[in-house]
Amino acid sequence: MPADDALDPLDAAILRVLATDARATFAQVGARVSLSAPAVKRRVDRLRERGVIRGFTVRLDPGAMGWHTEAFVELFCQGSTSPATMRDAVEQYPEVVAASTVTGDVDLMVQVRARDMRHLERVVERLAAEPFVSRTRSTVVLSALVRRPDVPGGPAQE
Repeated sequence: MPADDALDPLDAAILRVLATDARATFAQVGARVSLSAPAVKRRVDRLRERGVIRGFTVRLDPGAMGWHTEAFVELFCQGSTSPATMRDAVEQYPEVVAASTVTGDVDLMVQVRARDMRHLERVVERLAAEPFVSRTRSTVVLSALVRRPDVPGGPAQE
């Protein structure tokens, strides 16, 4: 977002509340940020029009859905593989929850969720078999200590 479209403090506060609970009513949000429900609605509508809010969603517990194993898999690519090629390949894996090109020796960092270690192993084997991948390196998550929704300026104010 360009600097001239920077969020004002009230918009940022509204976004923090909605990132914590997307089902909050405009009145509930207003009570948290000291605005009326109609004022919150107007601001949310503007944020949607600007593309700041792209949708409303639910945050799920992966473990409750049977996804008990998580890992970060580093992919080292052959030659100069384009980001589009990488994206097209990893988008096909339902186990991939995030993928980013990164700086350094690694070309692509992939966050994977799997049912168990055997499932994870199969996913890593399939990723390693992609034609552009020269090798992989995996790091298994032991404990997820901090997970935050995408929010501006930190946690919502109580």
